[in-house]
Amino acid sequence: MGDTPSNDVKNVLQGKRVAFLGKLASMARRDAARLARQHGASVVDKPDASVHLAVVGEEELPLPDAEQFDQWFDDSTRDAVGRGTLQVITETQLWQQLGLVELEQEIHRLYTPAMLADLLGVAVAVIRRWHRRGLIVPVREVRRLPYFDFQEVATARRLAELLAAGVSPQQIERKLAALGRLLPDVDRPLAQLSVIVEGKEILLRQGDGLIEPGGQLRFDFEAAPAHDLPMPELPTPEPSDLAESASVVSLPALEAAPATAEQMCHLADELEEDGQLAAASEMYRAAMAAAGPEPTLCFQLAELLYRQGDLAAARERYYMAIELDEDYVEARANLGCVLAETSQHELAAAAFEGALAYYPDYADAHYHLARTLDEMDRHEAADTHWRAFLELSPSSPWAEEARSRLK
Repeated sequence: MGDTPSNDVKNVLQGKRVAFLGKLASMARRDAARLARQHGASVVDKPDASVHLAVVGEEELPLPDAEQFDQWFDDSTRDAVGRGTLQVITETQLWQQLGLVELEQEIHRLYTPAMLADLLGVAVAVIRRWHRRGLIVPVREVRRLPYFDFQEVATARRLAELLAAGVSPQQIERKLAALGRLLPDVDRPLAQLSVIVEGKEILLRQGDGLIEPGGQLRFDFEAAPAHDLPMPELPTPEPSDLAESASVVSLPALEAAPATAEQMCHLADELEEDGQLAAASEMYRAAMAAAGPEPTLCFQLAELLYRQGDLAAARERYYMAIELDEDYVEARANLGCVLAETSQHELAAAAFEGALAYYPDYADAHYHLARTLDEMDRHEAADTHWRAFLELSPSSPWAEEARSRLK
């Protein structure tokens, strides 16, 4: 990193009030403050309603706990975040805005779907579904492989809390959609607003009160002072909004199949969420019969077939996805996993090596190739990939296994 602001980035922080929170991974806080001042910012110790930018340090990834965030942000600053006058970003995002680092150099701080699933204790299929529905958004994609950053880990953690509390994926989406109708300018409430998860409820904090998805004000007794809470000005909810959280998804009968491939894929997604994996698989097949094969649909069908235990059919669909798009590195890696699971270790290693040939920095492929090579008693070659994996993803939930293998 350099210290001198260049002409094209010098105005990014000009005139901004900035607060640094937590422990920075890249430099001491005093050095970061000095760098921010060189770019025209004024630095404060703790965010208040006048601060424009709060920068969260990444030394303690993936996320500081809720108590730490409560110490950083009071009601006024949470309200400022909700209004958009206070932006919360990570230190990596700040350095990128200043042109001091390239995103490719920070790939070891990002999570693939498999890593994120393992970190949160949910199925990879759930992560992919959140991604498809736009509930979590990758910071970048490399050859169809999404990477999720610090902020998306926080959003995914909230979604996982709701799943653990027994809320179905359909109910989560309906609650978020209801919040979206209350605040139409907000695309992603979990990521953009001061939202808390309380049991099975998603609540929006506004001032000293909490707003339910239907628009009902709820008293926040922990945050409220002794005087009466002011009633926030919100649009009057439609009756359908009030009943949204109690609604049940009604899946149309397969005999009344939708007419377009896009509609078929949407129904397949709903069937998968409802646990009807075989019906979802048939709907993906119908979509491809109607509109022709497509690599992403082949991949999704392969995932469903794998979850149903049909490894041979899953293998063929992964092969088909690769034939349609040779750059589809996640399909190559998942094909390798299926081949390894069926004890075809030579072919599995070839699949992982193929993924790495197209994308050498694919940490998951190094991890699975290392495990496969160990199974083949090729430990020296395996160690090369264990080390490559740790270099690329030292904070991965699989990192401890890699270190143990190297010992």
